[in-house]
Amino acid sequence: MASHGGLSESSSRGRGCAAETGPSYDRSITVFSPKGRLLQVEYALKSVKLAGITSVAVRGDDSVCVITQRSKAPVDPLLDTTDPAFSHLFEITERLGMLTTGMAADGRSLAHEARNEAAGFRRKWGYEMPPRMLAQWLADRAQVRTQHAKLRPYRVVATVVGIDEEKRTPELFTCDPAGLVLGHKATSAGFKGLEAIKFLEEKMTGDPLPFESTIEMAVSAMRHVLEDNKEGHDIEVGVVRKSSPAFRTVLKRLHKHPQAGQSTLDQGGR
Repeated sequence: MASHGGLSESSSRGRGCAAETGPSYDRSITVFSPKGRLLQVEYALKSVKLAGITSVAVRGDDSVCVITQRSKAPVDPLLDTTDPAFSHLFEITERLGMLTTGMAADGRSLAHEARNEAAGFRRKWGYEMPPRMLAQWLADRAQVRTQHAKLRPYRVVATVVGIDEEKRTPELFTCDPAGLVLGHKATSAGFKGLEAIKFLEEKMTGDPLPFESTIEMAVSAMRHVLEDNKEGHDIEVGVVRKSSPAFRTVLKRLHKHPQAGQSTLDQGGR
C-alpha cells in the first residue's frame, strides 16, 4: 500500500508540473497558469538575454550615461556594421534618448512609435515630453500587449534617459516586456545584466556622481562583465547633461585590459 501511495504522490507532482508548463498555459498570452503566472511574459523577459548584448545605465548628479554593446559581427562579411540598423541607441527627441536591449527589430519598432508619440505630445502641449511620461507611455503599450491573444510582448527592455525641463534633473527609467516601469540610480539589462547590477550595487554607495565619474562608473561596470579579447568590444555611449541637455551618442571601442599604447576607450567602428 505504501508503494502505491508513493507512486500516486509522484504522479500527482508530475501532473502538477505538466499542468504548470503545459501547452494550454504557455501558448496563449492571456491565460494564467495554475500558479498565477503568464508564461509568455516570462519567456519574453528571459529572451531579452538571447541577443547576447549587455547594457548599462548610470544616473549622476547632473547627467545620465548609457552604454551598450554594438551588435555582434554578422555572418555576412559584406554588411556594414556602422549602419544605424546595428544601433541600440535612439534619439527620440533632441533631449530624449532611448536604449533598447533585446530583439533589434522590436527595439527599432518601439523607437519609431516613441518618436511619433513624442512629436504628437509637443505639437499638442507646446513643450518636450518629460522622460517619465515617455517611460509610462512605453509601459502602457507593453502592458496592453499582455492582454490580447492576437499580440505578443515586445522582446526588449527599454531604457529612457533625459533631463526633466521643469525639475531640471536627470532622469533614468526602464520598462520591461510586462509593462513595469521603474526609476533608477543605475541599472543594467541583457546577457550579463545581473552581474553588472551587482557590481553597481557594490560601487554606488555614496552621493550622486559628477559628470566624469558617472561615465567612469558606467564604463567600469561594462568592463567588469565583458570577456577579455585583444581586439576590444565595440560599444555605443549615450550621454545627456543638464548643462547640455541634447542627447549625444558616440561609438567607441572598449578594452577590458588595455595593452601598451592602448587606452580603455578608443575610437570605435569597424
